[in-house]
Amino acid sequence: MMLGGKIAIVYGGGGAVGGAVARAFAREGAQVHLAGRTAARLAAVADDIRAAGGAAETAVVDALDESAVDRHAATVAADAGAIDISFNLIACGEVQGTPLLDMSLADFERPIVNRIRTHFLTARAAARHMVAQGAGVILTFGGRGLRDPIRDYYSGGYQVYLGGTQVGFGAIDVLRRQLACELGPRGVRVVTLESGGVPETIADEGFRRILTESFAGSSMLKHAETLDDVGNVAAFAASDLARSMTATSFNITYGRAVDA
Repeated sequence: MMLGGKIAIVYGGGGAVGGAVARAFAREGAQVHLAGRTAARLAAVADDIRAAGGAAETAVVDALDESAVDRHAATVAADAGAIDISFNLIACGEVQGTPLLDMSLADFERPIVNRIRTHFLTARAAARHMVAQGAGVILTFGGRGLRDPIRDYYSGGYQVYLGGTQVGFGAIDVLRRQLACELGPRGVRVVTLESGGVPETIADEGFRRILTESFAGSSMLKHAETLDDVGNVAAFAASDLARSMTATSFNITYGRAVDA
């Protein structure tokens, strides 16, 4: 198992992507601590993990609350003896589908402020324990800021307007680089799982189908990334097999995004 004996915190562990990552971590031997706002959703993922023979604990944590994040990390470190992996993908209050010209300042800035706030808080809380043990991995999700803005018109009448979402990802990209630079000499890696989105997570069936076809058609390998893909790459990125990699991203877009 790639993550045997590791202790992982997954913020947003009750969500689709967070749950997929948590299940993959547990499958590879990690003890997973699921943190999020909704107890029932966390419990459902934990039940899946335990039913498959894995180990999972849950805690209701607001990952935008500095004190709550610090307390939870301290509790996990004290009870489990370490924090080896931290992954954050909480909801950040995005408003999508509205052109920037028609968007309020509050709706534009909310995902930017929330995203950088939660990633700073959770990374800092984990890193304080990781540097004490001389090792650890902090994972972010969503891309490298995506140098090219999303401007595609998808068929079927769907237009993509992402508001402040991509701007927030750009901020996380810079934070990842700075954290990697500062924490690397103390044994902590910081890497990104690069994805332009996972169609499986889209509730609207029509848009999900269109997005899947668009992703597959524009990728080199003619496939759209799946939740299993995200989980598998996250487990590898967090493992010692990837110990030489930091300050970089794992491109899981099937060649849709091309490295420069």
